[in-house]
Amino acid sequence: MADPRLVPESTVFVLYGATGDLAHRLVLPAFYQLAIAGLLPADWRLVGNGRGDCSHENFQERVRQSLEEFGPKPAEGPWDEFRTRLCFAGGGFDSADPGTLLDVLKEAQTEMGGRPQLVHYMAVPPAAFGSLTEAIGAHGLAKDSRVVYEKPFGTSMASFEELDRIAHATFEETQVYRIDHFLGKEATQDIEVLRFANGLFAGAWDNTHIANVQIDVPETLDVAMRASFYESTGAILDMLVTHLFQVAGEVAMEPPHCLEPECLSEERERVIGCFRPLTFSDVVLGQYEGYRETAGVAPDSRTETFVAARLWVDNPRWKGVPFLLRTGKCMAEGHQRVSVLFKDPVEGLPGQPPGASILGFELSGAGDIELSLVVKQPGPTMTLTTSTVTIPLGTGFHTPALPAYSRLLHDVLMGDRSLFTRPDGLAHVWTVAAGILGDKPEPLPYAKGSWGPAEAAALAKPGTWHLGE
Repeated sequence: MADPRLVPESTVFVLYGATGDLAHRLVLPAFYQLAIAGLLPADWRLVGNGRGDCSHENFQERVRQSLEEFGPKPAEGPWDEFRTRLCFAGGGFDSADPGTLLDVLKEAQTEMGGRPQLVHYMAVPPAAFGSLTEAIGAHGLAKDSRVVYEKPFGTSMASFEELDRIAHATFEETQVYRIDHFLGKEATQDIEVLRFANGLFAGAWDNTHIANVQIDVPETLDVAMRASFYESTGAILDMLVTHLFQVAGEVAMEPPHCLEPECLSEERERVIGCFRPLTFSDVVLGQYEGYRETAGVAPDSRTETFVAARLWVDNPRWKGVPFLLRTGKCMAEGHQRVSVLFKDPVEGLPGQPPGASILGFELSGAGDIELSLVVKQPGPTMTLTTSTVTIPLGTGFHTPALPAYSRLLHDVLMGDRSLFTRPDGLAHVWTVAAGILGDKPEPLPYAKGSWGPAEAAALAKPGTWHLGE
């Protein structure tokens, strides 16, 4: 039984792009996970919206198929009751023609009675954000509602500023939720807790004690069916300026005055403002061999499927500490790892393994915290070695972890904006990335199943990348 304080008020949730890939893989399964956890409102409706015609029953079957493929399975939760609250509004939705959405919303609100809160979720390509936002305003659906924008929120400073202008012409900033699901991961949130609640690390979180920070998200998968999307983004827009920059902000932020939503997000965005603009002297781009033979990819494509960057944070705490960011497709292993590498003691012990004090956060799945330390190897001699202890975040406690999307959906329903990006931080992001978004060099080829182009190793010198060393 969920804590009543965590149960949102009655809600109508409008899912734009409800028959698309993002809704299919992530949003609908996350919503069902909330139902299993008892974290949905006592009364709610999910209204799918799209261009095609689809009956309520057909949409319910699509949702069931999504759950069968991506889980949780319908049999694992309250599917029979859940499906009765799903409906579909076809015919598209724009400023001139709302399709059937207004009629379906009116019917849902009449069934529910009172004034349920309205949430708009845009599981659509970023190019559609502006027109959908304008349509929401044109048809009187913005007042007192909330809107969720998927990433990327813009593809450059100019497109960000235009989209931000449209959003604020329709909504107040307090109504806007720009989602980056890496911020909803259990281990990402534990970075804050471990830093600020544990004296062991609070006093050592600076350039006196830390050699470098590595944020590494290698993927073993190729672009598969997402080739057309990937051709329009590449690794820089898809991962670096979104997930990796935001996680770097979590690691680097100053202690907040409190743990209220605005206080946390203010400090995260403030430190992003200290990121030094990137140039190609600190960036390596790669493309896995065979990418250009993928259906939907141009034979001379210069789209990067790999990016590694050495980022500098220009403030007193982090002066001289490189933040090493890396992500790529078709790599040797799959991880979502933050590694904080501590400096060795100046007067170390004889035979001490170098670079062995590492605090790691595995962000994937339910999350883990790992701590590697120098210890004595058992036996009669003073032989030093390295040992690692792991704290599982999802299985080591009585309360199970929520997947990142479920956590963030619940925050939207509750009105908690602490784990969502703000316009000031995003403006800084585009300033930092501007120098590597224009005339990009030819990406370096790398073999599938490798750790990317060999040239990326130079970014970590005089050290090495922790993963794959």
